[in-house]
Amino acid sequence: MHTRPFRNVHGRGLRGPLLPTQTPRFRTRSQSFDMAVLEAYAPIQQAYREQLIGLDIAVDTVPRMRMRTDMTVLPDDIVADGPVPLGRVLPAGTDQEGRPTRARLVLFRMPIETRAEDPQDRQDVLTAVLTALVANYLNLSPRDIDPEFDL
Repeated sequence: MHTRPFRNVHGRGLRGPLLPTQTPRFRTRSQSFDMAVLEAYAPIQQAYREQLIGLDIAVDTVPRMRMRTDMTVLPDDIVADGPVPLGRVLPAGTDQEGRPTRARLVLFRMPIETRAEDPQDRQDVLTAVLTALVANYLNLSPRDIDPEFDL
């Protein structure tokens, strides 16, 4: 059976996914973002392996925080671009049922992807946000973790 490629009537390039969804290399946008987060986090984790043992990383699509509209300064545990949160440190504690929880870094996918112009820019934003969050968690300056830090 021979399948016909999609037509390129208006010069906009190929229509449809580059890889069929059944292939192992196909990734959704959220899966691609998750992989980028792990790639950006790997050098930090290797450098501070012992201190980050009790830390988890999570990705949320959008921030689900209730913030007051009159807040001009965000808490230190939130990394933001202006009024838009990009990531947050959640300390260890207990859940609603009384079970202990581990400390967690939460990255917000949509705000980060909106600010990134291309994959390299997304990687730079992820590195900066993760550096700031880990620095907050370890109570260090972000420049101690990455001397070229600039958020």
